[in-house]
Amino acid sequence: MSGFVEKPEPVQVPGLTHLHTGKVRDLYQNADGNLVMVASDRLSAYDWVLPTEIPDKGRVLTQLSLWWFDQLSDLVPHHVLSTEVPEGAPADWAGRTLICHSLAMVPVECVARGYLAGSGLAEYRESRTVCGLALPEGLTDGSELPAPIFTPATKAAVGDHDENVSYEETARQVGAETAAQLRQLTLAVYGRARDVARERGLILADTKFEFGFHQERLTLADEVLTPDSSRFWPADQWQPGRPQPSFDKQFVRDWLTSPAAAWDRTGEAPPPALPQEIVDRTRAKYLEAYERLTGRPWA
Repeated sequence: MSGFVEKPEPVQVPGLTHLHTGKVRDLYQNADGNLVMVASDRLSAYDWVLPTEIPDKGRVLTQLSLWWFDQLSDLVPHHVLSTEVPEGAPADWAGRTLICHSLAMVPVECVARGYLAGSGLAEYRESRTVCGLALPEGLTDGSELPAPIFTPATKAAVGDHDENVSYEETARQVGAETAAQLRQLTLAVYGRARDVARERGLILADTKFEFGFHQERLTLADEVLTPDSSRFWPADQWQPGRPQPSFDKQFVRDWLTSPAAAWDRTGEAPPPALPQEIVDRTRAKYLEAYERLTGRPWA
């Protein structure tokens, strides 16, 4: 069993129709047919949405995504129309709300990997492949790959694992032309972002994107290049052969699997509330990622 410890009731706003409550975002539709995407402070780990929120997380994800959309606009269009908070919405939606084109979404998580970690590392250890792509012998946890690779995954429902699939399976699902476009765009965006991160002393190990069609053109959607969708490592601490320190929810994962949490992640019981120290350290990591990438202080 997994999912939400307690699924929140959606906020009701005049003129908006609630569509979906995801792990992090709440989706609405306005009278013009556009999507209204609100990033919460919820945090997920081990397929559970945790009972404790991380203050400012939703605003960090939204503002960092907006910054990246600007950096990437010459490579791929994005779905954002406005950041204006709809009339009648709660005041705390400010800074965490995006009005977006409603896209015909491609049902594929577009993952780019430049380094070996996560599910890619697990598969490599078993078969020397990632998503069916053969890799050389001798790689280890955190190794840089000979070249970045496109490793798509099927998008899972809340509480389920995304499942890595081969490029050939992706082409069967979405068509050869769309699959080729997805691979080209994913690797182009990853390459740009990797170089930007490197200039700021960070390694972009891997990341995932979502795309949809707007007026027959593939368009970047959802969030982009945040600590929720990407592995950022401090370059000066990179040391293959061990897990790398990262700008994400690793403090949370480590605590949940520690004796202090007294939680069995393989059981059916939901995870416990997070201690304040873990909340504070996780929030600080999200803010540090924002400040290092954008060069702007968090206000």
